[in-house]
Amino acid sequence: MKDNEYRIVYEGGTGELEEKKSRFIAHIAPVKTEEEAVQFINSKKKEFWDARHNCSAFVIGPNNEITRCNDDGEPAQTAGRPMLDVLLRENIHNCVVVVTRYFGGVLLGTGGLVRAYQGAVQEGLKNCMLLAPKNGCECIIQTDYNGYGKIEFVLRENNLPILNTDFGADVIISSVVPSELIKKIDTAVADKTAGSAEITWKDEIKYDVLEGKLLTF
Repeated sequence: MKDNEYRIVYEGGTGELEEKKSRFIAHIAPVKTEEEAVQFINSKKKEFWDARHNCSAFVIGPNNEITRCNDDGEPAQTAGRPMLDVLLRENIHNCVVVVTRYFGGVLLGTGGLVRAYQGAVQEGLKNCMLLAPKNGCECIIQTDYNGYGKIEFVLRENNLPILNTDFGADVIISSVVPSELIKKIDTAVADKTAGSAEITWKDEIKYDVLEGKLLTF
């Protein structure tokens, strides 16, 4: 992971570890509001009603404006806060996690609890689909057939996805460009086609591309 890389949970998952006969099961899901996070937490408490603890943490907003955590009966600062620290350290946004503990009869101590709850979250994250959205703009490039190969080269050279290509009287190519490359691509397309290609830039978005499909957030 790059420093300060913004990440989201696109598809949630679960993970489990065992520590001195206690089971720690992490359930992770994407959420957009505090209400969704609370609903998810309550659903897990209902589903795993027979567990000793269902500790939770969530982060909401592009700058993690809302953060909450709950120890659910564990000693203070040994469960919810360590779980939240994992999400913040990994720079994950709009995410909720519940760690269900089935007590195995052996006390772990404060240090052992912190390690177990954090380890469970990390195991859960391994089984999630995580994306790293970027700031950028979708663009539509219209060119004649002579310019098509040149524009395709510019996009491929800069590792930019071709989302769609429409072959008609002209060729119309759609792509998405990170904000820091917009000026470079604008100039490169103009230079390669002697100014004959026309680029239309759409509004700035936060996006990622998954299997050739544009995802916006």
